Amino acid sequence: MLENDNNNQYNPLKNRPFMYYVLIAVTLLLLFNTFVFPLMVANQVRVVGYSDFLQMVEDGKVTEVSLEQEEDQIVFAVQSDDGYELYKTAVFPDDDLIDRLKSAGVKFSAEIPTKNNTLLSFIISWVLPIIMFWAFGRLLSRQLGKRMGDMGNAMSFGKANAKIVAQKSTGVTFDDVAGEEEAKEALKEIVDFLEQPEKYAGIGAKLPKGALLVGPPGTGKTLLAKAVAGEAKVPFFSISGSEFVEMFVGMGAAKVRDLFKQANEKAPCIVFIDEIDTIGKKRDGAGAIGGNDEREQTLNQLLTEMDGFDGKKGVVILAATNRPESLDPALLRPGRFDRRIPVELPDLQGREAILKVHARQIKSSGDIDLKEIARATSGASGAELANIINEAALRAVRLGRKEVTQEDLMESVETVIAGYQRKNAVLSEQEKKIVSYHEIGHALVAAMQSHSAPVTKITIIPRTSGALGYTMQVDEDEHYLMSREELLNKIVTLTGGQAAEQLIFHSITTGASNDIEKATKLARGMITRYGMGDFGMVAMETVTNQYLGGDMSLQCSSAYSEKIDDQVVALVKQARAKADAILRENEGKLHELAAYLMKKETITGEEFMQILNAAPENPETPEEEPKTLENDETQA
Repeated sequence: MLENDNNNQYNPLKNRPFMYYVLIAVTLLLLFNTFVFPLMVANQVRVVGYSDFLQMVEDGKVTEVSLEQEEDQIVFAVQSDDGYELYKTAVFPDDDLIDRLKSAGVKFSAEIPTKNNTLLSFIISWVLPIIMFWAFGRLLSRQLGKRMGDMGNAMSFGKANAKIVAQKSTGVTFDDVAGEEEAKEALKEIVDFLEQPEKYAGIGAKLPKGALLVGPPGTGKTLLAKAVAGEAKVPFFSISGSEFVEMFVGMGAAKVRDLFKQANEKAPCIVFIDEIDTIGKKRDGAGAIGGNDEREQTLNQLLTEMDGFDGKKGVVILAATNRPESLDPALLRPGRFDRRIPVELPDLQGREAILKVHARQIKSSGDIDLKEIARATSGASGAELANIINEAALRAVRLGRKEVTQEDLMESVETVIAGYQRKNAVLSEQEKKIVSYHEIGHALVAAMQSHSAPVTKITIIPRTSGALGYTMQVDEDEHYLMSREELLNKIVTLTGGQAAEQLIFHSITTGASNDIEKATKLARGMITRYGMGDFGMVAMETVTNQYLGGDMSLQCSSAYSEKIDDQVVALVKQARAKADAILRENEGKLHELAAYLMKKETITGEEFMQILNAAPENPETPEEEPKTLENDETQA
């Protein structure tokens, strides 16, 4: 009853603007016909004196005359270049007028047309103004809609006019979703309930009203929701949370009511709300002072609707977000979103399965090794893996091939990680030498440590990401934990590039900027989050927005902040000292490998290890001092 009362309350608001337009149009139309049109017609008939009239008759200019007794005037037509012109004059006692008209050959009758054609007059007086007012109203409404946030929607309260699509089959099933087996298992029960509700009703079980899909961008949350609807073969409603946000308070809540009304009419069905954090943020309690009344009313209506609808009808609410920590606790309680389903980044097997799904859509040669691609893309999302497959297909087309090869896939991995090759970037010999020693420094330090991933590729070809070269390391297996030794060795490897520059050229360049950022971040995490510093198991830093980059915020006093900085600096210095020692012990191999890299520009991990394990050579050290490099960002 409350909903019906609300709808009735809005009806006058819907009709009032239209009635205003009608009243204004009718009023203006009457005024127009009363004053404007008569003046326009009157201006077409010129008033002259009786003597002028007689002179025109004598000159033979008058062609037709009419006596209007009611108006006590004579109206006559005078021939002109454009047809004829109308004149009028007052009636004057003149008994010879008829003879003069006859002798001049003038036609005279009871009446001469002094007005427009009846149909034309009707069109001009009534039809044309109505069309003009209608067009003006449409134009005004459209302009107001653009300036004030779709004014047309503002006049239709309660309609979920957004891109809500109800479709009986989404065309997507669980076979199209790979790498998220845990999430699929959690959703299969919902599918089974929608297909066989009587099986659950017999024991008294109720369908979970809602499931919240949580994970980083690109992991397939929307695809999973479509797959649930596709497996259950039920209608699928999809809407973004931002589409509930409107300028006027109450409109978002009305759209929520209309959405659930449509869903109940088409039950069983799936309602998917993407980016629900847009309307589901925690209420701050500020109310009208600094608060967001529209968003909070929309959230309150959503909470009410989720409590109000009958779960036995088979209406399931699926929602997705990247920021679960920002959602209101009332939205997450059991009875609303009963289940929270993590949709994490895929592991090694998951990445290989995702690559297989997307590889079915392209033509490839028989020697494709997708497992190697999966190992090289640790931390990639499903969307990024799909992009890698597409980039490989585009590269094959650019090179004039009809099939995708393994080389295309490996190059597409590097394209996604480091960008395209900068073919127009020409480095001087001195810069190439510095970049070569820098990258070999990374690789050599990594190879000489026991807890480091093996080197798979080294290149000094510039990339569009800004890197003048990079060293790629790929683990053989998937790792979920990292020991203190592994983290420390990773920092040592990051410092190896600048250490090589210092050792060989006795100077450092700007090329280590990216390495410094990564090393500092790892060292700070070891001290503040992982308990690997002097503070022990005390959290000095917390992670916010873990699915959107993981911003860090300190949770300690300024005194401890200084101590953290001191420990971070000491840890990085310790790593740098270890890298210096490794490079000094293997300086001969450093020269040999750097010379080989300068010659080849790109070498594989196998080539690197063959030279490293071969008998040592004694190439000459560089003769010239290095020049300063600008904007050189090499990556470990």
